[in-house]
Amino acid sequence: MKRLLLVLGISVLTLAGCANTSPYSGDVYRGSQAETAQRVSYGTITAIRPVQIQAEDQNSGVIGGLGGAVIGGLLGNQVGGGSGRTIATAAGALGGSVAGRKIEDAANRTNALEIEVQQDNGQNVVVVQRQDRAGSLDVGQRVRLIGSGANMSVAPY
Repeated sequence: MKRLLLVLGISVLTLAGCANTSPYSGDVYRGSQAETAQRVSYGTITAIRPVQIQAEDQNSGVIGGLGGAVIGGLLGNQVGGGSGRTIATAAGALGGSVAGRKIEDAANRTNALEIEVQQDNGQNVVVVQRQDRAGSLDVGQRVRLIGSGANMSVAPY
């Protein structure tokens, strides 16, 4: 039984670790962006704020919730006997499900920057992207804005 709990625990942690594939970087392009023309404009950073990006997975929390429920139920089943064991199993499954979901949600977050840029044409834009290099962007710095609309990134000039 202890071996089964260990295997289940490692499985849940492994799956949670695989969930965070961070595509929110200015240094990472999607395959569909390769060999396509991107619009480039120039501007100056006027503000930077640390933020987090929550992955928009429609199944977010499901794997963590299920894995947590199984582990919690198995642990709860080790407590007491008779109807007490049944109640402990149910409580363990419920608590494990909530904890597993929260752990998975936290694993699906990426630290990022909200970068406000005043373009040379006078317009202001805000781009949220993962910080690629420590200290590579600062307020007052000239930058390139690459792309347009939902596919824009900020890069040093």
